[in-house]
Amino acid sequence: MTLRLTNSLTRRSEAFEPLQAGQVSMYCCGVTVYDLCHLGHARSYIAWDVLRRYLIWSGYQVTFVQNYTDIDDKILKRAAEEGSSMEVVSERNIGAFVADMASLNILPADRMPRATQSLAVIRELIGELQAKGAAYGADGDVYFSVMQHAGYGKLSGRDLSEQQQNADGRVSGSEEARKHHPFDFALWKGAKPGEPSYPSPWGPGRPGWHIECSAMVRQELGDTIDIHLGGADLIFPHHENEIAQSEAATGKPLARWWLHNGMVNVGGEKMSKSLGNFTTIRALLASGVSPMGLRLFVLQAHYRKPLDFTAAALEAASAGWRGLNAALDVGRGLDWAAGCLDNGHDGELGGRRDAFAAAMDDDLNSSAALAVLFELARPLRALANRLERGEAPSEDDRGLEPRWRLLVELAGVLGLQAESTAKPLDAGQGSGPSEERIQELIEQRRVAKAARDYPTADGLREELRRHGIELIDRPTGTTDWFRK
Repeated sequence: MTLRLTNSLTRRSEAFEPLQAGQVSMYCCGVTVYDLCHLGHARSYIAWDVLRRYLIWSGYQVTFVQNYTDIDDKILKRAAEEGSSMEVVSERNIGAFVADMASLNILPADRMPRATQSLAVIRELIGELQAKGAAYGADGDVYFSVMQHAGYGKLSGRDLSEQQQNADGRVSGSEEARKHHPFDFALWKGAKPGEPSYPSPWGPGRPGWHIECSAMVRQELGDTIDIHLGGADLIFPHHENEIAQSEAATGKPLARWWLHNGMVNVGGEKMSKSLGNFTTIRALLASGVSPMGLRLFVLQAHYRKPLDFTAAALEAASAGWRGLNAALDVGRGLDWAAGCLDNGHDGELGGRRDAFAAAMDDDLNSSAALAVLFELARPLRALANRLERGEAPSEDDRGLEPRWRLLVELAGVLGLQAESTAKPLDAGQGSGPSEERIQELIEQRRVAKAARDYPTADGLREELRRHGIELIDRPTGTTDWFRK
């Protein structure tokens, strides 16, 4: 089969074919770093992590870019509430984001540009739009003229004449008089007293939300990319506005595929802070939910469908994960090592591999792909139970090794990996953290350093040091450790 993806732009399932053979460029709208990540972020970023992993498994060279929005009204509001600064709030939450994504086994992006580090290309893009008559200045602000873009509304299906005023939720009444059309949106916002600002040809100020992503896509990946990703709540206005401003500037499509994940419902209602049903990733994991159990819970639903979060559904997923985890973990006790032997391309195992690929090729049908994993896991779970009872493995049991290798491989495509039950750092009951836990924290530190999130990396080193673990960074890029 060929991978088929549902394109939000055409509203059809289409066979995926990248611009350049064997290479895929992907951009995912990232977080506005004013608070901790919530379950909605987990749902979105797990879905796109699986897409990325599957493309890599299928043989593509993937370049994955995800941004940080670190200039925003919400960040400024949070800084004012705390009596701190935009930079302090942003850095703290970027560190928390890196740690949360690592805990869920989400691969770090190849590049993670920040709005504050992309101001030159943002100003350049605004200048191009103004020179082409697609943008205009007004008292230090610069607005995009939606009437100058004939295709405005093609992603969301909205008609300008039918849209409600202030549809983007980020326009105050005082701005209306300066705009040519009620739905024009800000590319550059003139400085307000007491707010941080940056120089520009239009005076001091800061960029609008939508132009940031258009500029960072262009800066990192070029005028046209293969896949643009985000939540369904971003279709309008954010992605609609991205398309309008990017295509007005370049005359080229911004992205060939637009993919959007469904929203999270809690107890039948949309998750939101105003309803008091807002759940952060960190709070869920602190409550005892395992990271892989949460990941499996997310993958049980198709990425485009709403995800209904209930305690019963999460417990059912956690129970399923415990069985799958036992199957994934069984090879460790038998000294099996994944990836050393052929995992089976013929016979029963070949059929399982083909079934998995067919499920994923069908618009990332992760639920059907999980069914393949559970079928592979069944005899391995039985083996794990026998070993737990103290029985010695038989020759027939050892013949399950290729099956286990294939299970580990396919689970890895979904980002699922065996978990230890000894998660607390001090689980050694007086002897200090386990070696496995130490390696987990070292890996989290490596991910943080790769993302230049040095406060988080330093914090992880100090956490280990408090428990008597000293780290030694080698010139080769590896990290050794010893107990004091």
